[in-house]
Amino acid sequence: MTSRAPILLFDGVCNLCSKTVQFIVEHEQAPTIRFCAIQSDAGRALLAEHGMMHVVAEADPDTMVFVEDGRAYDRSTGALRVAAHLKAPWRWGRVALVLPRFLRDLGYRFVAKHRYRWFGKTESCLVPSKELRARFLE
Repeated sequence: MTSRAPILLFDGVCNLCSKTVQFIVEHEQAPTIRFCAIQSDAGRALLAEHGMMHVVAEADPDTMVFVEDGRAYDRSTGALRVAAHLKAPWRWGRVALVLPRFLRDLGYRFVAKHRYRWFGKTESCLVPSKELRARFLE
């Protein structure tokens, strides 16, 4: 894994987000994506570097951010770009990128707004297993 590896910044205290990270790890074509909690120092530095500090402007981040090839993507665009790294049939989800972003983001924002109520929230960020620790930025 190089320093140019794609990075997924996620809400480290959101149960849905943590489950999504686990899903990605299990369904990736190759273990290339690195992970970073938005709440960490590294996460905030990456957000600042890519002009995405608005993600943490509120008390709870309302989007994940996917950094790939030097660009940052949020909401549905970020999620669908992650899908391109997954095995079939999950990777086929990226075809939804042809839909207008405002439509895709309506669904994304709805889930993001209700995720803590539906899936819960932890007091601390996801702690990766020993095997995955090298893929997490701190």
